[in-house]
Amino acid sequence: MTKSNSVMIESVALTKSFKNIVAVNNINLNIYAGEFVALLGPNGAGKTTLIEMIEGLQKPDSGKILIQGKSWKKNGTALRRILGISLQETKFFDRVTVYETLELFACFYGQPRARAREVLELIQLQEKEKSYTMNLSGGQRQRLALGLALVNRPEILLLDEPTTGLDPTARREIWKVIQHLKEQGTTLILTTHYMEEAEFLCNRILIMDHGKFLAQGTLAELLKLHGEEEFIHFAAASPFPAERVQKLPGVLRLEFESEKLRGRLVVRNITLSLPLFLELLKQEKIALLELECHRKTLDDLFVQLTGRRLADADS
Repeated sequence: MTKSNSVMIESVALTKSFKNIVAVNNINLNIYAGEFVALLGPNGAGKTTLIEMIEGLQKPDSGKILIQGKSWKKNGTALRRILGISLQETKFFDRVTVYETLELFACFYGQPRARAREVLELIQLQEKEKSYTMNLSGGQRQRLALGLALVNRPEILLLDEPTTGLDPTARREIWKVIQHLKEQGTTLILTTHYMEEAEFLCNRILIMDHGKFLAQGTLAELLKLHGEEEFIHFAAASPFPAERVQKLPGVLRLEFESEKLRGRLVVRNITLSLPLFLELLKQEKIALLELECHRKTLDDLFVQLTGRRLADADS
């Protein structure tokens, strides 16, 4: 769904510190109705603090945050009714069934009991409605957690790593539910450690580190802004003529581990540089054990901006 001009979440000069650490540093942000936004960053980047201020769990030291034009001060009850929140891990009552859990939350929000049935079908857990939550698989528990966040029909959904630890099949089941919400016009902020999840689900990507946004935009915009390099990864069978390779047309730089005989060529265009690279190796009688080519990805961009891979962000 294309975003509208209606601002759902606005932050202005938002700042939050803990002792000597500035967790969120003078952040300005607008998130529009119907927009799906991925928030990416290493551990300690400030993502959780930013989300908690949006949720009303943390108060900013300075600046302001508005949800549909309203601040949390004096508007807490109204704002909680339009927000849906799903954490990375949700605790359930072990000996309460899936349906009873949904029904209980419907009661909390003043929703009719029929809402529990609607959500049950949306998250595709009908076959587990009479099962105790303690007997659910990891993927089923995450779907139930997402369902609880949807009981109040939220206009804005905040998902904190909803598919962490799930196998690919379970992860894609969660994606189906989220895609349905996108079609319904829900506004979403998603934190995730899976690049493909951010690329697949979200319209806009925010990369955060040390309390600031390093980059934001669509994937195409980010790649264009921060360079559209392409990559040739290889492993050689014998010593490598690094100086000659670096002088090939279109080669921007060579990253090579001489001990392991592994490297990466950063080039402007694979189709131009790859034939020249292979011809040089042929002349030098050097065999390749591995060869892989690809254009810059979101993961490459993340490494370029933060110095770490997203998959290693918590290590």
